[in-house]
Amino acid sequence: MLRARADLLGSGAFAPISDALITAVRASLESPSGHGGQNAAGSTLPFRVADLGCGTGHYSAELARAIPELELLLADRSPDAVRSGLRTLRSATGIVLDIWRPLPLRTDVADVVLNVFAPRNLEEFARILRPGGELLVVVPTERHLQELRRDGLVLDIPSGKSARLIEQFTGAGFALRSNTPIEYRLEASGPTRLLLADMGPSAHHTDVLAHDDAAEVPASRDATEPVTVSVELVRFELMAPA
Repeated sequence: MLRARADLLGSGAFAPISDALITAVRASLESPSGHGGQNAAGSTLPFRVADLGCGTGHYSAELARAIPELELLLADRSPDAVRSGLRTLRSATGIVLDIWRPLPLRTDVADVVLNVFAPRNLEEFARILRPGGELLVVVPTERHLQELRRDGLVLDIPSGKSARLIEQFTGAGFALRSNTPIEYRLEASGPTRLLLADMGPSAHHTDVLAHDDAAEVPASRDATEPVTVSVELVRFELMAPA
């Protein structure tokens, strides 16, 4: 999965998602409250972004390229993922953790939490974010990779994921700031379609994904075909306690 993610993301196939995250983090940094906080001595702290479920660290690396002043934490349940991310982004801090469990991070420590195609723990996200901090969640819509679903290469995505997400988080102290659709057609060859399937949980369920090398795809599948990329970037702000 990590190899497929690195190859696919490195090709620029999901660049519009990276661009939307950069725009959102830059807006948070430039907002009146986006100063990174202050320490006990009154000095300004760095602007801290926690990438929870970081995978290969691709999105954090794109953020660091565009906004070098960020202080980044890469966190994932997979030690291989964290090591991969730190090889890509040597200036970051890395930690292996289980998002479903209490996070080994201090309270009010993050200015932004990234959650891109990853599990969510709303109570812990609220705890580690400072008041006024932001949570950026990328979730797929039911149209995401629909052509691969038609071919039996990826699992179904239930409709209304973002609506349920918004309901859950607004009931836990978060305010919805924006919900940005990102949808485009990706011209994908046979090997690229296999990378799209191999990079996610569908790789555990579909026998056709047993290729170690995308070059093994039959020649008849090498033709370029459009694949729909369809996600939503949901931006929340953690409200200060009343």
